[in-house]
Amino acid sequence: MRVVGAGLGRTGTNSLKVALEMLLGGPCYHMFELFQRPQDVVTWQAAVDGEAVDWREFFEGWIATVDWPGAPLFDKLAQAFPDALVLLSVRDAQAWWHSVDQTIFSLMRNAPGDDPNPMGTMVRAEFDKWLTLELDNKEAVIAAYERHNDRVRQLIPRERLLEWQPGDGWEPICEALGLPVPSDPFPHANAGSDFLDTVAAAQRGEVARGFRAAGD
Repeated sequence: MRVVGAGLGRTGTNSLKVALEMLLGGPCYHMFELFQRPQDVVTWQAAVDGEAVDWREFFEGWIATVDWPGAPLFDKLAQAFPDALVLLSVRDAQAWWHSVDQTIFSLMRNAPGDDPNPMGTMVRAEFDKWLTLELDNKEAVIAAYERHNDRVRQLIPRERLLEWQPGDGWEPICEALGLPVPSDPFPHANAGSDFLDTVAAAQRGEVARGFRAAGD
């Protein structure tokens, strides 16, 4: 594990997933992986519930993690992988609110209240514990977002933390990892207008297959 992503969803995390896979030559765990790995939900739920998890065993074969469900557990993952860079992806709070409200929150609002889906239960438990379930309260959501980012800054030593915005591109990440900057443009994936299409592709397994195809 080379990179622990601490940034919440809609801070360029899918672009980061693609970029880190290009840089490090291995798979990066993202929320979309759960669509192909529903068996993992049990582990994530246990972690949310405060149970001990052997993260080194769980992440065997993965080179990075970004987005939910790992981001709120960044401190546990940083402890399990002491040599990994902690990457906090951020964006302007107002822009982030607009993006998350139109994408992730839209899906959550449309889920039935008695939805038995374990993934949905786990996601809502994470939101309840580390963000907020007041999805229609803009001020509460933004305050929770800023609390999360401040928590990362407080718990992770400065020399181990990279704070990154989507417009920053390759250079800060490559410098922090001691890697050359690729000649390829920095990837831009999963814009708000493409969100539902990306989710549908993940459900079909096409997002996970994308890395394997790129690595062939």
